[in-house]
Amino acid sequence: MITYFYLALAIAAEVVGTSALKASEGFTRPWPSLVVVIGYGLAFFLLSLVLRSLPVGIAYAIWAGLGIVLVTVAGVLIYGEMPDLPAVAGIAMIVGGVVVIQLFSKVAAH
Repeated sequence: MITYFYLALAIAAEVVGTSALKASEGFTRPWPSLVVVIGYGLAFFLLSLVLRSLPVGIAYAIWAGLGIVLVTVAGVLIYGEMPDLPAVAGIAMIVGGVVVIQLFSKVAAH
């Protein structure tokens, strides 16, 4: 269970880093740039701990799927970036893939 806790923290750190990436304006603003570096550094450190227990493909699928959803939500809430219907449909398909992996894959740790 600690593996999924680390994965959740890694995803959260990556979402914070990615959200700050836009605010960094090409790394021209120091504070958002620092948040990017710290967020990604923490995210990759935590992901390295996750990979002790989960296969890289499974961990990355969960990371990417949830990260896409959460970054999209952050984009809406922070930057007012509203996804259109095709974007929402595509994101829903990605989430569906992560759900299929978690529910039916023998490779995913349960």
